[in-house]
Amino acid sequence: MALAFATVEARAQGLGASKVEDLPLARPSRLGPTPGAGANPLGDSPGEGGAVLENRTGGPRPTTEAGQQGSRREAAPGGGNIGPPTRSSVAFVSPFGSLALAIEDEGPPDGLTLDQAIDRLVRQNLELRSKAFEIPQAEADILTAGLRANPILYSDVQCYPYGSFSRARPGGQTQYDINVSYPLDVTGKRKARTLVARRAKKVLEAQFQDAIRVEIDNLYTRFVDVLAARETVRLARKSVAELEKEPEKPRGAARPLPGADDQRLEIQREAAEIGLTQAEEEYRDDLRALGVLLGMPAIEAERLEPRGSLSDSTPPPTLGEPLLRLAMASRPDLAAYRLGVKRAEADVGLAIANRYPDLYVLYQPYTFQDDRYLRHQSAHSWGAGVSVPLPIFNRNQGNIERSRLNVSQTRTDLSAVEQQVVFEVRQAERQYAVTRTAVDRIERSLLPNARLEHDRATQLYFDGKLDELSFLTAERDFDQIVRQYRDTLVRHRRAMLKLNTAAGVRILP
Repeated sequence: MALAFATVEARAQGLGASKVEDLPLARPSRLGPTPGAGANPLGDSPGEGGAVLENRTGGPRPTTEAGQQGSRREAAPGGGNIGPPTRSSVAFVSPFGSLALAIEDEGPPDGLTLDQAIDRLVRQNLELRSKAFEIPQAEADILTAGLRANPILYSDVQCYPYGSFSRARPGGQTQYDINVSYPLDVTGKRKARTLVARRAKKVLEAQFQDAIRVEIDNLYTRFVDVLAARETVRLARKSVAELEKEPEKPRGAARPLPGADDQRLEIQREAAEIGLTQAEEEYRDDLRALGVLLGMPAIEAERLEPRGSLSDSTPPPTLGEPLLRLAMASRPDLAAYRLGVKRAEADVGLAIANRYPDLYVLYQPYTFQDDRYLRHQSAHSWGAGVSVPLPIFNRNQGNIERSRLNVSQTRTDLSAVEQQVVFEVRQAERQYAVTRTAVDRIERSLLPNARLEHDRATQLYFDGKLDELSFLTAERDFDQIVRQYRDTLVRHRRAMLKLNTAAGVRILP
């Protein structure tokens, strides 16, 4: 029976009738390294351990189409792939004040609004749909962690002779055994494993929320790109339409009309048409990029009719400390690291529970001793036993110390993330304030004065009191101011939406 019990214990520990503590809790995640998971900071996995500040805004994640066009994007300060793109405006010729302000077209009433785009993004974006599978996988990890070890059924034959026993060649009785062995978790390993798995799921849920935040920020960028490209197309079409009109002649034959020469008008017209073609293609390209985020085929995306405005008609939000407190309470990446600290603390409890191996109890309900060769009646019996590993040398000291250090490391990571959030909020506030001030100054002072000067120069020219070169110079100056106004509107619209991303909640439409 002693031999049988030793064999059962060896099989239970070696073949692992179900070593539930070996859980896939540290498996690679589509949401990036899990805060508090105790990953090796010196390992081969980029972004783990000490490289906390590499992707603070979104965490490591696969590059989406929105992040692939590096030539049109600049990195957000602090890392991540959610910075505003740098757009090169399509050059087009504007004859005689064609860039003069017109009422901005917000799109058709049934067009795609930003709110509708966000709703579709959350439901249809393939990146998010893929990452959402991490949550049910974490629930499966909880199920695995809570499973009890399986009992082991063992059967053996002992003292079986080479040949046969007899009175002349006696030997111990041949013995047939059936026994069941079961490990006893006396230190609460199963409970500690389940706690770790549950806290790991909460971390993944926060990481998934942060993945949504990052994708919505990518959507913000693409949606503003589309609005800006649509406005560029509208102005380019207006330029072409102006050139198609019969040019108005100034008073007095002594002053020739700029562009009255057919060749000059043809050059201007061709340049405007080329600019329009480029603007329309860039608009379609932006629509296709938006469609990738929304899970749309390219053909369907090109038919999108967005509805929205570049103008800011909302009152400014409350900035400063209230906004910072809101970000600290709302940012899901911060929540993930706070939950990661709790998950790391649960790892300490699991390491402590693993100090002592399981006890193995054995019940042998059937033992048959064959005494027939002695012409005696064979005997039946039962047995029981217990195996207690003696933790003299190995008490999991290294893993306990490592898990405790991981708690300190995760808390340090949390402090770094908090500093990064403060930086991002302050920077987003500054960008919003600067661009809003610039828009206000242009609308209140620069643009009205430029319009008056443009109208004065135009009147003087058509009255024959201003030469052609001075008139064209005044036209060019006014066009530059209008372009500056449009570009500032685009930058301010991006700054508004970047404030949402930095705060972690929608505070501006």
